[in-house]
Amino acid sequence: MKKLSIYLFLLGMLGAHLGFAQQSTTLRGKVLDETGVPIAGASLSLKGTQTATATNESGDFTIQYTSPAVLAVTALGFVGEDVNLSNQTTLTIRLLASEETLEEVVVVGYGTQRKGEVTSAISSVKAEDFTKGAVRDAAQLIQGKVAGMRITTPGGDPTASTQINLRGLNSINGSQNPLVLIDGIPGDIGTVAPEDIESVDVLKDGSAASIYGTRATGGVLLITTRKNRSAESRTSIEYNGYVNVQSIQRIPDMMDASDIRRLISEGYEYKDYGGNTNWLDEVLQTPVSQNHNLTFFGGNSRTNFTGSLNYRDWEGIMLNTGQERLNIRAALNHEMFDGKLRTNIQVINQTAKSNQGGTGGYIWRQAMIRNPTDNIYNEAGAWQEQNDYMYDNPLGLIHESINDRIFRESRFSGSVDYRPIGDLSLKMLISRVINNNLTGNSTTFDHVNTTKNNLNGTARRSTGANTEDLLELTANYNKSFGDHRFTLLGGYSYQHNVGESFEVYNFDFPTDEYSYNYLEAGTALRRGLGTMESGKDMWKLIGFFGRLNYSWKERYMLTASVRQEGSSVFGENYRWGMFPGVSVAWNLANEEFMQPVEFVSDFKLRAGFGVTGTIANDPYQSQTSYEFQTGDGAYIGGVWVPGFVPARNFNPDLRWEKKEEWNVGLDFGLLKNRVTGSLDYYVRNVKDLLYDFPVPTPPFLEDEMMLNAGEMQNSGFEALVNVRAVETKTVKWNTNVTFSTNKNKLINLSNDQFNVTREFFDAGHTGEPIQISTHRVAVGGPIGQFFVYKSVGLDEDGGWLVESREGDVISMEDATPEDRQYYGNGIPKFNIGWNNSVNIKNFDVSVNLRGAFGHQVLNMQSLYYDNPVNRSYNVLKTAFDPIEGKQLKNSLVYVSHYIEDADYLKIDNVTLGYTFKEKSIKGISNLRVYFSGLNLHTFTGYKGIDPEAVSYSNEFTFAPGIDHRDKYPSTRMYTLGLNVTF
Repeated sequence: MKKLSIYLFLLGMLGAHLGFAQQSTTLRGKVLDETGVPIAGASLSLKGTQTATATNESGDFTIQYTSPAVLAVTALGFVGEDVNLSNQTTLTIRLLASEETLEEVVVVGYGTQRKGEVTSAISSVKAEDFTKGAVRDAAQLIQGKVAGMRITTPGGDPTASTQINLRGLNSINGSQNPLVLIDGIPGDIGTVAPEDIESVDVLKDGSAASIYGTRATGGVLLITTRKNRSAESRTSIEYNGYVNVQSIQRIPDMMDASDIRRLISEGYEYKDYGGNTNWLDEVLQTPVSQNHNLTFFGGNSRTNFTGSLNYRDWEGIMLNTGQERLNIRAALNHEMFDGKLRTNIQVINQTAKSNQGGTGGYIWRQAMIRNPTDNIYNEAGAWQEQNDYMYDNPLGLIHESINDRIFRESRFSGSVDYRPIGDLSLKMLISRVINNNLTGNSTTFDHVNTTKNNLNGTARRSTGANTEDLLELTANYNKSFGDHRFTLLGGYSYQHNVGESFEVYNFDFPTDEYSYNYLEAGTALRRGLGTMESGKDMWKLIGFFGRLNYSWKERYMLTASVRQEGSSVFGENYRWGMFPGVSVAWNLANEEFMQPVEFVSDFKLRAGFGVTGTIANDPYQSQTSYEFQTGDGAYIGGVWVPGFVPARNFNPDLRWEKKEEWNVGLDFGLLKNRVTGSLDYYVRNVKDLLYDFPVPTPPFLEDEMMLNAGEMQNSGFEALVNVRAVETKTVKWNTNVTFSTNKNKLINLSNDQFNVTREFFDAGHTGEPIQISTHRVAVGGPIGQFFVYKSVGLDEDGGWLVESREGDVISMEDATPEDRQYYGNGIPKFNIGWNNSVNIKNFDVSVNLRGAFGHQVLNMQSLYYDNPVNRSYNVLKTAFDPIEGKQLKNSLVYVSHYIEDADYLKIDNVTLGYTFKEKSIKGISNLRVYFSGLNLHTFTGYKGIDPEAVSYSNEFTFAPGIDHRDKYPSTRMYTLGLNVTF
């Protein structure tokens, strides 16, 4: 009986315990998207039961469950997720956007926005719309796909990058480049491999870019790297690789040996050296390049990682040129405390080793002008050289010089995102970027530096190191109530940059075997003939910023932002600047009166205004500086003592350039968004331009000073139209067109405080032996105008006839500098892009075309090599063709005859791919092969090499439209590639 009592007691206790365990728990929580925006209408259900609920407009939910349980969460446009429950009473759930929803998300400054709520001019290009095949950097991925953004490749140099210009030229002495952010960290378009990029978003107008203050006048490129977005456990490996070959796009038709000998027989005074050499063929090769990219995904929605390894070995079309690059990226994401705390750690490492083959463009010049009857080697087996002016054996330059560059960069970043409540996100982002650029070049005893100039070997070694630290603290609050949705952002940014450099040049070595590795062996430095330089600079940038986004029924929308920014670069009276931005939008398609108009699915009117800035490139322009100069010294006590002299004036009023921009636009969608697009018109005025002016001495120490002076204006129209032209089960055709115009004007160039003004400034140059500027920018006139003697024909003696300033026809010999006039413009009036993507069952075809119209190009090859006067140099076969029936006999001069219309339409990229059926090979989930051609053909009347391959950077920023003679030739590329997912 006693045992039975004990048994019944234990059984009762167990039943009570089981009964207690079966008691239900009330769970209250919130469902958010990745950015913290509440998801209304999300469905939540307990697996294996009939219990279910949904979130309200604020993303909140309440549900009762019995532990343990599994909560299934789903929402339209998001990847579903299962959550294990065990006595939790509060829970925050974040759902990842589906691939389809990601198309409707736009990355903006310090966050993301739904595409329907964007109120500014922002372009977003996703991975599926990128340029296919072999591309050199992130910019080429979106070439021709962003209206108003001109992306060009000045040549085929494998070590060079593309050039980007957004909405015209906007600074004289400041940077024209856009701010590039890689996952929020400043970088450049070559920081990550193109295969590692998920999307590129472009903040085009002032209202969108103003939150980045003084760094954003050139626009902002927001590059998002690939991430593991799977809500389930995922382990996969992707391989993307290709091999390509290149050919020269267009080779100049120079005279060959038979042409020279024919001219000699006709009485022309050319020299016949007895050889037969095609010098252009001798300096060119058929380059074979390769690229291999591995991407690793692993983990689940709580803890996951993404890793990538990219190896690229690009050969150049010119001998001894190429680049070998290795990029490694690893990113780890982890969240805890039921999704309230998210952490991210990312490391990106890049090493690029470049061989720049002597002196690049100068070698191309020498190959063009070399007499084709000359030999490569002389009778002694050495390089054949002549004693003509700037006339060197290009093969000797290539093989007797070393020009190496190694660039290393390490990027470390980490972020912590804490959500104490569902609507509030507190985030800290820290990063450090360390890079080092090490170069070394040398020439042997068989180089012309020694054989002609008696330098006995030369060597140079330089290094530049840079460390940049970034700290950003942001708070983001999202709230929805009723039909209202708003987001508040507040933040603090601190950026600190330190740069160091060192360079040594020496010559007169006992041997050339050391190359650039034993510089102290040369005697020139000890004799005061070599050079040794070093430097260090530092700057800081601090910003406080805030933004409000408001939307009512996605019908009326407002975005307002402000950034208060301080920089150590500015003068002490202007250390801080304020950069506001505001934009509004009205989507008529969501109005009740538009509902009967079924073919209109989106019709959003936008208007915005924003202010951004540009900082002086030199961090010490506002400060007085002194330096030691040997030439300004004196003998003291029998010893020459360098002079201590002023190098820069004090300017406490130096401040940022200020760009004020107005933008009005329309986003539209028709026929259930089968046709979508946007139209924008902008006017941007850049005030307080930075320019170097002459100033009196005294009171100033130096006779030149950088001042804020003048104003420049750009205006233009942009259009983007996307069409889903065909959508059937077996055939899909998507096409889009971009179109843009730009007009610019220099309004004034003066400073009232110093009572200085300039009516114009000259830009560009022809080079030796002509030595004259090519462009002039005048107050009240457009930028990009050529300033040249206007040729009207030849006289009876073969000399140029030009138009004088009075309009009379005069001989070139009688012309004065005052007779030069404006003629043509190097900036295109119109830019277009046409991109097509076709899928037919398992085949895919993409065709991209780009064009520019309404501009001119100075054909430098024609200027120098279409003139037969200098018989020491080879020339084009057309050099002896008559001009209006007369033979040219004038010396080299810069006249308008060499400025050509340069309209072009380029077949930029054609790619044909085939994707095998899913799981057709065991262990492989996706397999695609493709063939691609890049820069295939150019339709143009321009007679030079490439009307697009013109540089507008550095000293040629305000001299656009010059097809330089010292250039790396443009190439055509054919690629065979493979994409595999395991």
